Amino acid sequence: MSEILSQAEIEALLASLTAEESAGGDLGAPVAMPVGGGRAAKKTIAYEVYDFRRPDKFSRDQLRTLQMVFETFARLCSTNLATYLRVPIHIELVSLEQIPYEDYLRSLKQSAFIVFSAPPLSGEAVLEMEYSLVFTMLDRLLGGVGKPIERAAFTEIEKPLVLALGERMLMAYRSAWESILQVDPKIETLETSAQFVQIAPPSDIVITVLMEARIGERRDAMSMCVPHMVIKPITPRLSSQNWVSSAGKRTTPILRRALTQHLHRTALTCHARLGKTQMRLSELLQLKVGDTILLNTPYNGKIDVLVENRVKFRGKPAVRNRKLVVAITDVITED
Repeated sequence: MSEILSQAEIEALLASLTAEESAGGDLGAPVAMPVGGGRAAKKTIAYEVYDFRRPDKFSRDQLRTLQMVFETFARLCSTNLATYLRVPIHIELVSLEQIPYEDYLRSLKQSAFIVFSAPPLSGEAVLEMEYSLVFTMLDRLLGGVGKPIERAAFTEIEKPLVLALGERMLMAYRSAWESILQVDPKIETLETSAQFVQIAPPSDIVITVLMEARIGERRDAMSMCVPHMVIKPITPRLSSQNWVSSAGKRTTPILRRALTQHLHRTALTCHARLGKTQMRLSELLQLKVGDTILLNTPYNGKIDVLVENRVKFRGKPAVRNRKLVVAITDVITED
């Protein structure tokens, strides 16, 4: 049987579709395709409705990769905020879909919007959080138990705190994209009304990520919106195969440099140990002000300098500007 339809067969097929639509039939049902001079075909062809005014910009494979990226973001964001707020917090990805930007704005309630950019990608994205969630975190951050406030605006003191929360969340956003692209997200502005958040034309397709944040017994919604034009330059990288192949190649020079910068700012505990001695418990209990304890360090000998309770240096005690200091003489290396 030939797979190519003649002009008469095409017209007959269109006529049958028009007749079924006018009769109120189901457009998603299989339709018998007439072939061979009007005879009913033994096979049926299923079709589905496609809206050309709202075309899909991302394939299923690309959406799966984006879902993995934002699942990683939700997990890292939970860890960052839990450490910052000193309270268990769990953020879970609920859904990820591509819709027009106007539909996304229409679905929002009263929320706070953190607009940010992510160089080298051009354009802006938005992180949206319901006011109840924001004020719960602010109350916890200021020493409270995490009780929301029925308010839809921020004071001048609260705005920097909200931006600090956003910075913590964007740290997770940076880490979630590492396997695809090294981005450097920066907060552009904080808005309290959706009408001032114009990151894309109303009809443009955007990726919307709906998440649920749980703090104690409370459950609040938050979301992220990334326009298609922002991600478009890197769509070839949005494949599950590329995600898996790059999972073991995340130690790039840029990543090593970023880790080094973070390590340089890490605070360490360092102390000098003048010496050791041994004594009986009875002698320890009899110590009083003015007693002298004999140490095993000889006169003008070297003392140990410990970093995080490990001997890393040796030196000699000295006095400078009426303060006791240690002059490093040896560096202890480990095999």
